[in-house]
Amino acid sequence: MSHDTPDTERKNPLREIAQPFVDLVHAPRALWGVNLPYLLEGLVYFGILGYLAMYFMDFVGLGDHLADVMVGVLTWGITFAMFLFGGLADRWGVRRALLLAFTLMIAGRVLLSSGTALGLGAGLWSPLFWVTMAGILFVVLGYGMYQPAAYAAVRQFTTPKTAAMGYAMLYALMNLGGWLPTFAFVIRDDEYLGLGIPGAFWVYAGITVISLVATWAILRPRVVREAVERVKAETGRDVTRTDDEQAGRPAEPFSVVRWLRNHPLADARFSFFIFCLIPVQTLFAHNWLTLPMYVERAYRGTWLGDRFEVAVNFNPLLIFILVPIVTALTHRRRVYDMMILGTTVMAAPTFLLALGPSFWTLLGYLVLMTVGEAMWQPRFLQYAAEIAPKGRTGAYMGVAQFPWFLTKVITSLYAGWFLERFCPREGALDTQTMWFIYGLIAISSPVMLVLARGWIGRDFKERADP
Repeated sequence: MSHDTPDTERKNPLREIAQPFVDLVHAPRALWGVNLPYLLEGLVYFGILGYLAMYFMDFVGLGDHLADVMVGVLTWGITFAMFLFGGLADRWGVRRALLLAFTLMIAGRVLLSSGTALGLGAGLWSPLFWVTMAGILFVVLGYGMYQPAAYAAVRQFTTPKTAAMGYAMLYALMNLGGWLPTFAFVIRDDEYLGLGIPGAFWVYAGITVISLVATWAILRPRVVREAVERVKAETGRDVTRTDDEQAGRPAEPFSVVRWLRNHPLADARFSFFIFCLIPVQTLFAHNWLTLPMYVERAYRGTWLGDRFEVAVNFNPLLIFILVPIVTALTHRRRVYDMMILGTTVMAAPTFLLALGPSFWTLLGYLVLMTVGEAMWQPRFLQYAAEIAPKGRTGAYMGVAQFPWFLTKVITSLYAGWFLERFCPREGALDTQTMWFIYGLIAISSPVMLVLARGWIGRDFKERADP
Protein backbone atom coordinates (compact mmCIF):
# COMPACT_ATOMS: atom_id res chain seq x y z
CA MET A 1 0.00 0.00 0.00
CA SER A 2 1.35 3.37 -0.98
CA HIS A 3 2.33 5.61 1.93
CA ASP A 4 1.40 8.86 0.18
CA THR A 5 -1.78 8.06 -1.79
CA PRO A 6 -5.08 9.45 -0.44
CA ASP A 7 -7.85 6.95 0.29
CA THR A 8 -10.06 8.49 -2.40
CA GLU A 9 -7.45 7.65 -5.04
CA ARG A 10 -7.21 4.03 -3.97
CA LYS A 11 -10.88 3.19 -4.45
CA ASN A 12 -10.63 2.60 -8.21
CA PRO A 13 -7.70 0.25 -8.90
CA LEU A 14 -8.73 -0.23 -12.55
CA ARG A 15 -8.41 3.50 -13.13
CA GLU A 16 -4.98 3.45 -11.48
CA ILE A 17 -3.90 0.81 -14.01
CA ALA A 18 -5.55 2.33 -17.08
CA GLN A 19 -4.79 6.03 -16.63
CA PRO A 20 -1.03 5.88 -17.36
CA PHE A 21 -1.79 4.05 -20.62
CA VAL A 22 -4.38 6.71 -21.52
CA ASP A 23 -1.85 9.44 -20.83
CA LEU A 24 0.75 7.71 -23.00
CA VAL A 25 -1.62 7.34 -25.96
CA HIS A 26 -1.98 11.11 -25.98
CA ALA A 27 1.78 11.63 -25.93
CA PRO A 28 3.37 13.28 -29.01
CA ARG A 29 3.71 11.25 -32.23
CA ALA A 30 7.48 11.76 -32.04
CA LEU A 31 7.59 9.30 -29.16
CA TRP A 32 6.63 6.50 -31.53
CA GLY A 33 9.51 7.48 -33.79
CA VAL A 34 11.68 6.29 -30.91
CA ASN A 35 9.54 3.34 -29.81
CA LEU A 36 9.32 1.48 -33.13
CA PRO A 37 13.08 1.43 -33.84
CA TYR A 38 13.65 0.54 -30.18
CA LEU A 39 11.45 -2.54 -30.67
CA LEU A 40 13.44 -3.58 -33.75
CA GLU A 41 16.74 -2.92 -32.00
CA GLY A 42 15.64 -5.18 -29.16
CA LEU A 43 15.15 -7.97 -31.72
CA VAL A 44 18.56 -7.39 -33.29
CA TYR A 45 20.60 -6.79 -30.13
CA PHE A 46 19.30 -9.74 -28.12
CA GLY A 47 19.22 -11.97 -31.20
CA ILE A 48 22.91 -11.45 -31.89
CA LEU A 49 23.81 -11.57 -28.21
CA GLY A 50 22.18 -14.98 -27.74
CA TYR A 51 24.33 -16.46 -30.51
CA LEU A 52 27.58 -14.53 -30.10
CA ALA A 53 29.34 -16.82 -27.62
CA MET A 54 28.44 -19.84 -29.75
CA TYR A 55 29.70 -18.01 -32.84
CA PHE A 56 33.06 -17.44 -31.17
CA MET A 57 33.19 -21.13 -30.20
CA ASP A 58 31.94 -22.75 -33.41
CA PHE A 59 33.37 -20.42 -36.07
CA VAL A 60 36.20 -18.37 -34.55
CA GLY A 61 37.44 -21.40 -32.62
CA LEU A 62 37.61 -20.13 -29.03
CA GLY A 63 36.84 -22.03 -25.82
CA ASP A 64 34.06 -21.23 -23.34
CA HIS A 65 36.13 -18.85 -21.24
CA LEU A 66 37.58 -16.76 -24.07
CA ALA A 67 34.26 -16.74 -25.93
CA ASP A 68 32.50 -15.25 -22.92
CA VAL A 69 35.27 -12.68 -22.51
CA MET A 70 34.80 -11.59 -26.13
CA VAL A 71 31.05 -11.31 -25.65
CA GLY A 72 31.86 -9.24 -22.59
CA VAL A 73 33.88 -6.87 -24.79
CA LEU A 74 30.65 -6.12 -26.67
CA THR A 75 28.41 -5.75 -23.63
CA TRP A 76 30.73 -3.80 -21.32
CA GLY A 77 32.10 -1.91 -24.30
CA ILE A 78 28.61 -0.60 -25.01
CA THR A 79 28.20 0.61 -21.44
CA PHE A 80 31.64 2.25 -21.49
CA ALA A 81 30.73 3.95 -24.77
CA MET A 82 27.56 5.30 -23.13
CA PHE A 83 29.75 6.78 -20.42
CA LEU A 84 31.83 8.56 -23.08
CA PHE A 85 29.22 9.48 -25.68
CA GLY A 86 26.01 9.76 -23.67
CA GLY A 87 26.09 13.55 -23.86
CA LEU A 88 26.18 13.72 -27.67
CA ALA A 89 22.37 13.67 -27.87
CA ASP A 90 22.28 16.76 -25.66
CA ARG A 91 24.65 18.62 -28.00
CA TRP A 92 23.59 17.34 -31.43
CA GLY A 93 19.90 16.69 -30.83
CA VAL A 94 18.26 13.30 -30.42
CA ARG A 95 17.38 12.82 -34.10
CA ARG A 96 20.92 13.31 -35.37
CA ALA A 97 22.38 11.13 -32.62
CA LEU A 98 19.94 8.30 -33.35
CA LEU A 99 20.62 8.36 -37.11
CA LEU A 100 24.39 8.29 -36.60
CA ALA A 101 24.06 5.48 -34.06
CA PHE A 102 22.12 3.28 -36.47
CA THR A 103 24.61 4.00 -39.28
CA LEU A 104 27.50 2.80 -37.13
CA MET A 105 25.61 -0.28 -35.98
CA ILE A 106 24.78 -1.23 -39.58
CA ALA A 107 28.47 -1.06 -40.48
CA GLY A 108 29.39 -3.21 -37.49
CA ARG A 109 26.76 -5.86 -38.11
CA VAL A 110 27.66 -6.17 -41.79
CA LEU A 111 31.27 -6.79 -40.78
CA LEU A 112 30.18 -9.33 -38.16
CA SER A 113 27.99 -11.16 -40.68
CA SER A 114 30.54 -11.24 -43.49
CA GLY A 115 33.45 -12.79 -41.59
CA THR A 116 32.73 -16.43 -42.37
CA ALA A 117 31.71 -15.69 -45.99
CA LEU A 118 35.20 -14.29 -46.68
CA GLY A 119 36.82 -17.65 -45.94
CA LEU A 120 39.17 -16.21 -43.32
CA GLY A 121 41.30 -18.33 -41.03
CA ALA A 122 39.96 -19.07 -37.54
CA GLY A 123 41.48 -19.02 -34.08
CA LEU A 124 42.55 -16.43 -31.54
CA TRP A 125 44.19 -13.42 -33.27
CA SER A 126 43.22 -14.85 -36.67
CA PRO A 127 41.87 -12.70 -39.55
CA LEU A 128 38.33 -13.89 -38.73
CA PHE A 129 38.85 -12.90 -35.10
CA TRP A 130 39.93 -9.36 -36.08
CA VAL A 131 37.09 -8.86 -38.56
CA THR A 132 34.62 -9.98 -35.89
CA MET A 133 36.12 -7.63 -33.32
CA ALA A 134 36.08 -4.74 -35.82
CA GLY A 135 32.35 -5.33 -36.30
CA ILE A 136 31.87 -5.35 -32.54
CA LEU A 137 33.78 -2.05 -32.26
CA PHE A 138 31.39 -0.28 -34.65
CA VAL A 139 28.37 -1.67 -32.80
CA VAL A 140 29.85 -0.51 -29.48
CA LEU A 141 30.34 3.02 -30.79
CA GLY A 142 26.84 3.19 -32.24
CA TYR A 143 25.08 1.73 -29.25
CA GLY A 144 26.99 4.05 -26.93
CA MET A 145 25.11 6.91 -28.56
CA TYR A 146 21.85 5.06 -29.13
CA GLN A 147 20.40 4.23 -25.73
CA PRO A 148 21.21 7.56 -24.02
CA ALA A 149 19.72 9.36 -27.04
CA ALA A 150 16.55 7.26 -26.85
CA TYR A 151 16.04 8.02 -23.16
CA ALA A 152 16.84 11.70 -23.74
CA ALA A 153 14.10 11.69 -26.40
CA VAL A 154 11.58 10.27 -23.94
CA ARG A 155 12.56 12.99 -21.48
CA GLN A 156 11.99 15.65 -24.16
CA PHE A 157 8.74 14.25 -25.59
CA THR A 158 6.87 13.47 -22.34
CA THR A 159 5.38 15.48 -19.48
CA PRO A 160 5.51 14.55 -15.79
CA LYS A 161 2.12 12.86 -16.37
CA THR A 162 3.37 10.59 -19.14
CA ALA A 163 7.04 10.22 -18.20
CA ALA A 164 6.81 7.12 -15.97
CA MET A 165 4.90 5.11 -18.56
CA GLY A 166 7.05 6.53 -21.36
CA TYR A 167 10.22 5.14 -19.77
CA ALA A 168 8.50 1.87 -18.87
CA MET A 169 7.15 1.37 -22.38
CA LEU A 170 10.57 1.99 -23.91
CA TYR A 171 12.02 -0.68 -21.63
CA ALA A 172 9.12 -3.03 -22.38
CA LEU A 173 9.36 -2.59 -26.16
CA MET A 174 13.06 -3.39 -26.13
CA ASN A 175 12.19 -6.60 -24.33
CA LEU A 176 9.34 -7.45 -26.71
CA GLY A 177 11.91 -7.20 -29.48
CA GLY A 178 14.21 -9.34 -27.35
CA TRP A 179 11.61 -12.11 -27.30
CA LEU A 180 11.29 -12.30 -31.10
CA PRO A 181 14.64 -14.16 -31.54
CA THR A 182 12.80 -17.09 -29.95
CA PHE A 183 11.93 -18.01 -33.53
CA ALA A 184 15.44 -17.53 -34.91
CA PHE A 185 15.94 -21.31 -34.89
CA VAL A 186 13.88 -21.25 -38.10
CA ILE A 187 16.77 -19.35 -39.71
CA ARG A 188 19.53 -21.29 -37.94
CA ASP A 189 18.33 -24.89 -37.77
CA ASP A 190 19.01 -27.35 -40.62
CA GLU A 191 15.43 -28.59 -40.28
CA TYR A 192 14.19 -25.23 -41.56
CA LEU A 193 16.18 -22.63 -43.55
CA GLY A 194 19.53 -23.98 -42.36
CA LEU A 195 21.41 -20.67 -42.70
CA GLY A 196 23.19 -21.13 -39.39
CA ILE A 197 24.29 -18.39 -37.04
CA PRO A 198 26.01 -16.30 -39.78
CA GLY A 199 22.75 -16.31 -41.76
CA ALA A 200 20.86 -15.06 -38.73
CA PHE A 201 23.43 -12.27 -38.35
CA TRP A 202 22.74 -11.13 -41.93
CA VAL A 203 19.01 -10.98 -41.20
CA TYR A 204 19.69 -8.86 -38.13
CA ALA A 205 21.90 -6.49 -40.14
CA GLY A 206 19.01 -6.00 -42.58
CA ILE A 207 16.60 -5.22 -39.76
CA THR A 208 19.00 -2.53 -38.52
CA VAL A 209 18.70 -0.86 -41.92
CA ILE A 210 14.91 -0.81 -41.44
CA SER A 211 15.41 0.86 -38.04
CA LEU A 212 17.52 3.59 -39.62
CA VAL A 213 14.91 4.25 -42.31
CA ALA A 214 12.07 4.28 -39.77
CA THR A 215 13.88 6.78 -37.54
CA TRP A 216 14.60 9.06 -40.50
CA ALA A 217 11.02 8.85 -41.80
CA ILE A 218 9.05 9.19 -38.54
CA LEU A 219 11.28 11.42 -36.45
CA ARG A 220 11.33 14.34 -38.88
CA PRO A 221 12.70 17.69 -37.63
CA ARG A 222 9.20 19.21 -37.73
CA VAL A 223 7.79 16.32 -35.65
CA VAL A 224 10.55 16.73 -33.07
CA ARG A 225 10.00 20.49 -32.89
CA GLU A 226 6.24 20.10 -32.42
CA ALA A 227 6.73 17.54 -29.64
CA VAL A 228 9.14 19.78 -27.73
CA GLU A 229 6.87 22.80 -28.13
CA ARG A 230 3.91 20.81 -26.86
CA VAL A 231 5.78 19.79 -23.72
CA LYS A 232 6.87 23.39 -23.20
CA ALA A 233 3.27 24.62 -23.57
CA GLU A 234 2.00 22.09 -20.99
CA THR A 235 4.80 22.43 -18.44
CA GLY A 236 6.39 25.82 -19.10
CA ARG A 237 9.78 24.14 -19.36
CA ASP A 238 12.08 23.84 -22.38
CA VAL A 239 13.58 20.39 -21.86
CA THR A 240 16.20 20.93 -24.56
CA ARG A 241 17.84 23.80 -22.66
CA THR A 242 19.66 23.98 -19.35
CA ASP A 243 18.29 25.86 -16.35
CA ASP A 244 20.91 28.60 -16.87
CA GLU A 245 19.86 29.07 -20.50
CA GLN A 246 16.17 29.24 -19.61
CA ALA A 247 16.85 31.83 -16.92
CA GLY A 248 18.92 33.94 -19.31
CA ARG A 249 22.12 33.36 -17.36
CA PRO A 250 25.34 32.78 -19.31
CA ALA A 251 26.78 29.30 -19.02
CA GLU A 252 29.60 29.10 -16.50
CA PRO A 253 33.07 28.18 -17.79
CA PHE A 254 34.11 24.58 -17.24
CA SER A 255 35.65 23.84 -13.87
CA VAL A 256 37.00 20.44 -12.83
CA VAL A 257 36.18 21.12 -9.17
CA ARG A 258 32.58 22.13 -9.95
CA TRP A 259 32.19 19.16 -12.31
CA LEU A 260 33.31 16.75 -9.59
CA ARG A 261 31.15 18.45 -6.96
CA ASN A 262 28.01 18.25 -9.13
CA HIS A 263 28.69 14.75 -10.45
CA PRO A 264 26.05 12.15 -9.46
CA LEU A 265 28.77 9.89 -8.03
CA ALA A 266 29.71 12.69 -5.62
CA ASP A 267 26.49 11.83 -3.75
CA ALA A 268 27.58 8.97 -1.46
CA ARG A 269 24.07 7.61 -0.99
CA PHE A 270 23.28 7.57 -4.69
CA SER A 271 26.65 5.95 -5.44
CA PHE A 272 26.07 3.23 -2.84
CA PHE A 273 22.60 2.63 -4.21
CA ILE A 274 23.69 2.03 -7.80
CA PHE A 275 26.83 0.03 -6.93
CA CYS A 276 25.09 -2.34 -4.51
CA LEU A 277 22.88 -3.43 -7.40
CA ILE A 278 25.86 -5.02 -9.17
CA PRO A 279 25.43 -8.51 -7.63
CA VAL A 280 21.80 -8.92 -8.67
CA GLN A 281 22.58 -7.47 -12.10
CA THR A 282 24.95 -10.37 -12.75
CA LEU A 283 21.81 -12.40 -13.49
CA PHE A 284 21.18 -10.15 -16.51
CA ALA A 285 24.66 -10.94 -17.82
CA HIS A 286 24.15 -14.67 -17.29
CA ASN A 287 21.18 -14.47 -19.68
CA TRP A 288 23.67 -14.39 -22.57
CA LEU A 289 26.94 -15.54 -20.97
CA THR A 290 25.59 -18.69 -19.32
CA LEU A 291 21.94 -19.49 -20.09
CA PRO A 292 22.22 -20.40 -23.83
CA MET A 293 25.02 -22.90 -23.20
CA TYR A 294 23.41 -24.16 -19.98
CA VAL A 295 20.11 -24.97 -21.68
CA GLU A 296 21.78 -26.50 -24.74
CA ARG A 297 24.04 -28.74 -22.61
CA ALA A 298 22.00 -29.55 -19.50
CA TYR A 299 18.88 -30.33 -21.59
CA ARG A 300 20.75 -31.97 -24.47
CA GLY A 301 18.66 -34.39 -26.52
CA THR A 302 15.37 -32.76 -25.57
CA TRP A 303 13.15 -30.46 -27.61
CA LEU A 304 14.14 -27.58 -25.31
CA GLY A 305 17.84 -28.29 -25.64
CA ASP A 306 17.66 -28.32 -29.44
CA ARG A 307 15.68 -25.06 -29.45
CA PHE A 308 17.39 -23.28 -26.59
CA GLU A 309 16.24 -19.92 -28.00
CA VAL A 310 12.78 -20.59 -26.54
CA ALA A 311 14.09 -20.58 -22.97
CA VAL A 312 16.77 -17.94 -23.48
CA ASN A 313 14.30 -15.41 -24.89
CA PHE A 314 11.37 -16.13 -22.57
CA ASN A 315 12.43 -13.41 -20.13
CA PRO A 316 11.98 -10.52 -22.62
CA LEU A 317 8.43 -11.64 -23.47
CA LEU A 318 7.44 -11.63 -19.81
CA ILE A 319 9.10 -8.25 -19.31
CA PHE A 320 7.04 -6.78 -22.14
CA ILE A 321 3.84 -8.06 -20.52
CA LEU A 322 4.71 -7.29 -16.92
CA VAL A 323 6.55 -3.95 -16.97
CA PRO A 324 3.61 -1.70 -17.97
CA ILE A 325 1.27 -3.52 -15.57
CA VAL A 326 3.70 -3.48 -12.64
CA THR A 327 4.59 0.16 -13.33
CA ALA A 328 0.93 1.17 -13.36
CA LEU A 329 0.28 -0.68 -10.10
CA THR A 330 3.37 0.57 -8.28
CA HIS A 331 4.15 4.00 -9.73
CA ARG A 332 3.05 5.64 -6.43
CA ARG A 333 5.14 3.33 -4.27
CA ARG A 334 8.42 4.40 -2.72
CA VAL A 335 11.33 3.78 -5.06
CA TYR A 336 13.52 2.33 -2.32
CA ASP A 337 10.85 -0.15 -1.19
CA MET A 338 10.48 -1.34 -4.77
CA MET A 339 14.23 -1.78 -5.02
CA ILE A 340 14.34 -4.07 -1.99
CA LEU A 341 11.29 -6.12 -2.92
CA GLY A 342 12.14 -6.34 -6.62
CA THR A 343 15.77 -7.39 -6.18
CA THR A 344 14.73 -10.02 -3.62
CA VAL A 345 12.13 -11.52 -5.95
CA MET A 346 14.67 -11.47 -8.78
CA ALA A 347 17.56 -13.07 -6.89
CA ALA A 348 15.81 -15.75 -4.82
CA PRO A 349 14.65 -18.07 -7.67
CA THR A 350 18.27 -18.61 -8.74
CA PHE A 351 18.33 -21.23 -5.99
CA LEU A 352 15.66 -23.19 -7.89
CA LEU A 353 18.26 -23.96 -10.56
CA ALA A 354 20.51 -25.25 -7.77
CA LEU A 355 18.02 -28.14 -7.44
CA GLY A 356 19.11 -29.47 -10.82
CA PRO A 357 17.99 -29.16 -14.44
CA SER A 358 14.29 -29.78 -15.02
CA PHE A 359 11.57 -28.07 -16.97
CA TRP A 360 9.83 -26.77 -13.83
CA THR A 361 12.90 -25.37 -12.08
CA LEU A 362 13.89 -23.55 -15.27
CA LEU A 363 10.37 -22.21 -15.77
CA GLY A 364 10.12 -21.11 -12.13
CA TYR A 365 13.45 -19.31 -12.36
CA LEU A 366 12.56 -17.51 -15.58
CA VAL A 367 9.12 -16.39 -14.39
CA LEU A 368 10.02 -15.27 -10.86
CA MET A 369 13.28 -13.63 -11.88
CA THR A 370 11.39 -11.64 -14.51
CA VAL A 371 8.70 -10.53 -12.06
CA GLY A 372 11.44 -9.15 -9.82
CA GLU A 373 13.13 -7.41 -12.73
CA ALA A 374 9.84 -5.77 -13.74
CA MET A 375 9.43 -4.45 -10.20
CA TRP A 376 12.70 -2.56 -9.89
CA GLN A 377 14.58 -2.09 -13.15
CA PRO A 378 12.31 0.47 -14.90
CA ARG A 379 12.01 2.50 -11.70
CA PHE A 380 15.78 2.70 -11.46
CA LEU A 381 16.07 3.89 -15.08
CA GLN A 382 13.43 6.55 -14.46
CA TYR A 383 15.17 7.69 -11.27
CA ALA A 384 18.52 8.01 -13.04
CA ALA A 385 16.99 10.06 -15.87
CA GLU A 386 14.85 12.32 -13.68
CA ILE A 387 17.63 13.47 -11.34
CA ALA A 388 19.53 14.90 -14.31
CA PRO A 389 19.53 18.69 -14.76
CA LYS A 390 17.59 19.82 -17.80
CA GLY A 391 19.62 19.38 -20.96
CA ARG A 392 21.96 16.77 -19.44
CA THR A 393 19.80 13.63 -19.44
CA GLY A 394 21.99 11.76 -21.92
CA ALA A 395 25.14 12.43 -19.94
CA TYR A 396 23.55 11.36 -16.65
CA MET A 397 22.12 8.18 -18.18
CA GLY A 398 25.61 7.32 -19.36
CA VAL A 399 27.14 7.89 -15.92
CA ALA A 400 24.38 5.91 -14.19
CA GLN A 401 25.30 2.92 -16.37
CA PHE A 402 28.83 2.72 -14.94
CA PRO A 403 28.02 0.00 -12.35
CA TRP A 404 26.33 -1.96 -15.14
CA PHE A 405 29.60 -1.64 -17.04
CA LEU A 406 31.48 -3.16 -14.08
CA THR A 407 28.88 -5.94 -13.85
CA LYS A 408 29.43 -6.92 -17.47
CA VAL A 409 33.22 -6.84 -17.11
CA ILE A 410 33.30 -8.89 -13.92
CA THR A 411 30.72 -11.46 -15.01
CA SER A 412 32.32 -12.03 -18.42
CA LEU A 413 35.64 -12.81 -16.72
CA TYR A 414 34.31 -15.72 -14.66
CA ALA A 415 31.16 -17.02 -16.41
CA GLY A 416 33.08 -18.99 -19.04
CA TRP A 417 35.34 -20.52 -16.40
CA PHE A 418 32.27 -21.70 -14.47
CA LEU A 419 30.85 -23.23 -17.66
CA GLU A 420 34.08 -25.12 -18.35
CA ARG A 421 34.16 -26.42 -14.78
CA PHE A 422 30.49 -27.10 -14.00
CA CYS A 423 28.73 -27.24 -17.40
CA PRO A 424 31.28 -28.34 -20.03
CA ARG A 425 30.53 -29.28 -23.63
CA GLU A 426 31.70 -32.82 -22.90
CA GLY A 427 31.86 -34.65 -19.59
CA ALA A 428 29.97 -34.68 -16.29
CA LEU A 429 27.78 -31.71 -15.36
CA ASP A 430 27.45 -30.11 -11.92
CA THR A 431 25.14 -27.21 -12.70
CA GLN A 432 23.62 -27.28 -9.19
CA THR A 433 26.83 -25.93 -7.64
CA MET A 434 27.20 -23.28 -10.33
CA TRP A 435 23.71 -21.85 -9.79
CA PHE A 436 23.96 -22.06 -5.99
CA ILE A 437 27.06 -19.84 -6.10
CA TYR A 438 25.33 -17.46 -8.50
CA GLY A 439 22.33 -17.31 -6.14
CA LEU A 440 24.53 -16.32 -3.20
CA ILE A 441 26.04 -13.54 -5.28
CA ALA A 442 22.68 -12.16 -6.44
CA ILE A 443 20.93 -12.23 -3.05
CA SER A 444 23.60 -9.97 -1.53
CA SER A 445 22.05 -6.94 -3.30
CA PRO A 446 18.73 -6.90 -1.40
CA VAL A 447 20.62 -7.73 1.81
CA MET A 448 22.77 -4.60 1.37
CA LEU A 449 19.71 -2.50 0.52
CA VAL A 450 17.96 -3.64 3.70
CA LEU A 451 21.01 -2.92 5.84
CA ALA A 452 21.34 0.58 4.33
CA ARG A 453 17.65 1.50 4.67
CA GLY A 454 18.24 3.79 7.64
CA TRP A 455 20.97 5.66 5.78
CA ILE A 456 19.51 6.20 2.31
CA GLY A 457 15.98 4.86 2.42
CA ARG A 458 14.15 7.53 4.43
CA ASP A 459 14.24 10.39 1.93
CA PHE A 460 14.74 8.32 -1.21
CA LYS A 461 11.22 8.95 -2.55
CA GLU A 462 11.64 12.70 -2.29
CA ARG A 463 15.13 12.58 -3.83
CA ALA A 464 13.80 10.58 -6.79
CA ASP A 465 11.00 12.99 -7.63
CA PRO A 466 11.74 15.87 -10.03
